[in-house]
Amino acid sequence: MNRIRPTPGEWEILQALWKLGPATVREVHESIAAERPVQYTTTLKLMQILAEKGLVARDESARAHQYRPAVEREDLQADAAEDLLERVFGGSAAELMQRALSRRKPKKSELKELRKTIDAWEGRKG
Repeated sequence: MNRIRPTPGEWEILQALWKLGPATVREVHESIAAERPVQYTTTLKLMQILAEKGLVARDESARAHQYRPAVEREDLQADAAEDLLERVFGGSAAELMQRALSRRKPKKSELKELRKTIDAWEGRKG
């Protein structure tokens, strides 16, 4: 399956849209610019590219076009994780998790969620 791989800048815009909900380029730009310097034209161009890729939908009924994510965060994250797992870790989920957890101490709530996921997989009949 041919997956769409957003660039880091595209991920940043998607994160802003998932947080804001439907928004104009100006609103997304202001959200990102609050964190780091970025040109308005860069935000505009990336949002246009995301629309072409089908990752955001554009409502052109108003003067200021509204953009919204056309994909669920979880779905795109799952695709990215699967891609990373295969390309970088040779399919080893254990190696991926070990590397991820070796860089910072996970929160107790994160460990609890990981345990629930592992328990669910172990409980499945294969």
